[in-house]
Amino acid sequence: MEGTATTVTQVSKIEQIWHLTAFGDVTWQMLVMWAIIALLFYLAIYKKFEPLLLIPIAFGALMANLPTQGLVNLPHGEEAGGLYYYISKGVELEIFPPLIFMGVGALTDFGPLIANPRTLLLGAAAQFGVFATFLGATLLGFEAHQAAAIGIIGGADGPTSIFLANKLAPDLLAPIAVAAYSYMALVPMIQPPIMRALTSESERKIKMKSLRKVSRLEKLIFAGMVTILVILLVPAASALIGMLMLGNFLRESLETERLTKAAQNEVINVVTIFLGTSVGITMTAERFLNFETIKILALGIVAFSIATGCGILMAKLMNLFSKNKINPLIGSAGVSAVPMAARVSQVEGQRADPSNFLLMHAMGPNVAGVIGTAVVAGFFLAWFS
Repeated sequence: MEGTATTVTQVSKIEQIWHLTAFGDVTWQMLVMWAIIALLFYLAIYKKFEPLLLIPIAFGALMANLPTQGLVNLPHGEEAGGLYYYISKGVELEIFPPLIFMGVGALTDFGPLIANPRTLLLGAAAQFGVFATFLGATLLGFEAHQAAAIGIIGGADGPTSIFLANKLAPDLLAPIAVAAYSYMALVPMIQPPIMRALTSESERKIKMKSLRKVSRLEKLIFAGMVTILVILLVPAASALIGMLMLGNFLRESLETERLTKAAQNEVINVVTIFLGTSVGITMTAERFLNFETIKILALGIVAFSIATGCGILMAKLMNLFSKNKINPLIGSAGVSAVPMAARVSQVEGQRADPSNFLLMHAMGPNVAGVIGTAVVAGFFLAWFS
């Protein structure tokens, strides 16, 4: 009897230790999400598909699919909330996306767009992907405001997608944000087949004339005028456009080196970590493994593909009426993925002709796409709010 009592005591201690752990809280849905997260890590680390975006998102998703404590719990009585209850306020209060835009503005040279303003049309053409997906989402049963938030994925602009989804469809924030950032990271995989399918080899070999040098005064005037015109046209886009142009104005003034470097490095880097992990932390199995999420991911890839294709087709159309030909490959950079889409245009151009350099030319529509997507987001926000 004494031996039996000792055995029971040992078993109860083992059970007690087991209950102190969280192994028993792991579900099969979590295991499925771990496989998805492993794929994201693989793409980020081994395939080098925008690791600065995918690694924070994937790690946030990993934490979301573990039985954590003190991470996402709500405040209760005198007990404080979890760490990401507070960090995620940067998304909920729409602080992180405009700060990212400030960093993008500080990192981006608007000179190519100013030197070749007709590339603005390529950025505008890419917005057809947004509107086409908006219509597609409504046909699939989403409400109009939800469809608008889903459609903006076509702009390939993560911060803008988060900004709009948080306003119009906060319940869909997780899949929309993940789709937008995932497709941004997968630009080198998604765009090239579309680019090759819509262009001939001779078109891909078109060499464009060197861009003229744009003066500092022109760039400062451009930043100021875009700020005024866009905010007057679409006041709802003020936070995004204002911070984008603030970052660029700091860059081009040449008088605020410390502030410019902070916007280009410390600010955007810290915010990227917090924004990425905040997006990932919403990727719980309950939210992600459902048919609605699958529809959003499917619509996202359609949006991105249409946006890419429309930019290329617009370039081909412009060539019919212009002696100074545009290489249609730069039309794909009309999406907002800066500077990833421009780099893809450069890579594809050099595959056709190693002596062809399209990067600076592609930055024109790339910057136009950033501005265009922010304007469209402001329009949707004003219309559906």
